[in-house]
Amino acid sequence: MTDYVRYEQDGPIVTLTLNAPEKRNAISSFEECDAIVEACRRVNLDRQVRCVILTGAGTAFCSGGDLKAMRDKRGIMAGSHADMRENYRRGVQRMAQALYDCDAPTIAAVNGPAIGLGLDVACMCDIRIASETATFAESFIKVGIVPGDGGAWLLPRVVGMSMALEMSFTGDTLDAQQALAARLVSRVVPAGELMEAARALARRIAANPPDALRMTKRLLREGQYMRLPSLLELSAAYQALAHSTEDHREAVNAMLERRAPRFTGR
Repeated sequence: MTDYVRYEQDGPIVTLTLNAPEKRNAISSFEECDAIVEACRRVNLDRQVRCVILTGAGTAFCSGGDLKAMRDKRGIMAGSHADMRENYRRGVQRMAQALYDCDAPTIAAVNGPAIGLGLDVACMCDIRIASETATFAESFIKVGIVPGDGGAWLLPRVVGMSMALEMSFTGDTLDAQQALAARLVSRVVPAGELMEAARALARRIAANPPDALRMTKRLLREGQYMRLPSLLELSAAYQALAHSTEDHREAVNAMLERRAPRFTGR
């Protein structure tokens, strides 16, 4: 069993740390993908989790695929082209779906390079904040491959099609300020302040009712590709559920009584 993901919980906030600093948190094995899938499953089963922070150990967020594993045809990169197609489905793509679909809101705290698959992992999260030392590249083209992890779907939804095409066709690296200008991240902070900035944002999110947070996230995700009439139907159903919760009644009463609410997830 790999310890690639360190899972730490502080009340309603979970911090997931990609924990292979010796290889800049590169991803090359089924076990590493499975560790991320399992962490997301654990979050989904714990309805008291209201926000997740994803970051990297050491100086990198995630350097993407392991180049040595690519060269040596190990792990996910092993086998024939048919084998590799199945490997991607079973490994990286399963991980991408799990992280993108994590029920709780997710914040990528990008502490260093987020390259190739690493950039796309950041894009699988809901919000991205960056250290001044962070860099970003959709660099698959530089090693003669394509974004096999869903990046071709994710990146245009984050930065727009024109910028996504420029990044994908050139493989060029953006520094943190260029990423901010491209709206790839929502803020840039000094390196020493990154995790506190992420935790402060997580606390603001986690101050809200957990079920309403998860339903709000789902509506925003589905709204990226659903027709408006279909989204309105889903919104009506979720709204009916939200109105029936104790947390909704507590929120209304707290506002009327001018006091801080006490949410219980019921």
